[in-house]
Amino acid sequence: MKASKDPNTGKWNVDYAYNDWQGVRKRSTKRGFKTKREAEEWAMSFLAQKQADFTMKFSDFIEVYYEDIGTRIKEHTLRTKQYIINLKLLPFFGSMRVSDIKAAHIRKWQNELIKEGYSETYLKTINNQLSAILNHAVRFYELKSNPCKKAGSMGKSNAEDMQFWTKEEFDQFVEAIMDKHQSHIAFMTLYWTGMRIGELLALTKADVDINKKTISVTKSYQRFDKRDVITEPKTPKSRRVISIPDFLIADYLDYFKTLYDLSDDDRIFKFTKGYLTNEMKRGVKESGVKKIRLHDLRHSHCSHLIELGFTPVAIAERLGHEKVETTLNTYVHLYPNKQAEIANKLDQEYKKELV
Repeated sequence: MKASKDPNTGKWNVDYAYNDWQGVRKRSTKRGFKTKREAEEWAMSFLAQKQADFTMKFSDFIEVYYEDIGTRIKEHTLRTKQYIINLKLLPFFGSMRVSDIKAAHIRKWQNELIKEGYSETYLKTINNQLSAILNHAVRFYELKSNPCKKAGSMGKSNAEDMQFWTKEEFDQFVEAIMDKHQSHIAFMTLYWTGMRIGELLALTKADVDINKKTISVTKSYQRFDKRDVITEPKTPKSRRVISIPDFLIADYLDYFKTLYDLSDDDRIFKFTKGYLTNEMKRGVKESGVKKIRLHDLRHSHCSHLIELGFTPVAIAERLGHEKVETTLNTYVHLYPNKQAEIANKLDQEYKKELV
């Protein structure tokens, strides 16, 4: 690496050599720096990224991380990661060298976030993102260990502070938004099927089979930079066919009558998540029910199914969970405690033997 001043422009250039991803030695020059120090710092950062040398700054490794995962995850997932990293990780760790990040630094960072009063689920999400980045460094770039493991986690899983509406609360809410037909059918679908928001917004007319009384979930919808993006569902198991009750079929028959010139491939709900969020706020205000998130309608559906006595296997299939363990881990606190019932039945069996 060598920095030199260009006599024609007065700017600094830096010559450097590196091995590309195939191990081929290459040489290059970067031009246009105001000072020699800027030129050398840029070259050191570039070489550290290319070699995944953990004397590199955390902010430089983030660029390596993005390059690695960018083509392997969905655009929406990448954007979520970038939001959390830019807002909560880089301000604290960005200028630190990766090799200098210790458990004590992570504990200090955690304590600062806890003082901000964020929800337990948000704290856990932020912490998991930092841990994922350092796990990536351990797995692929031979970082010796992940200091997050020694530091411990923060926050709690969403199961412990989950919000949901009872059927009575949902009935109050949906009555308050009946003046808008598209809002009414959208929220009825969310509550009575448990589908994800993106799955709902991606539905086309062909997905609703009136005769078979089913809705096919085959895709997901997101809105990015003023453009509509249709992607694969969240997981392979998310591709599913949901049976729906007769009253929801009747609602769809009425709704389709209001959609003129709708082809089979047209989206049924031509709005975004933002519209649903605003409609939910309106319905909550007018009905007086407690405030929950849009995603909590999925939890509300699951809670209702549990109350009706359906098994975790049946619920996992309906919700499109990859594993039944996901259903159990997420909703275990909603299942009634059967210990007393078990003890009573064992007692009855024992007494039968004595007769």
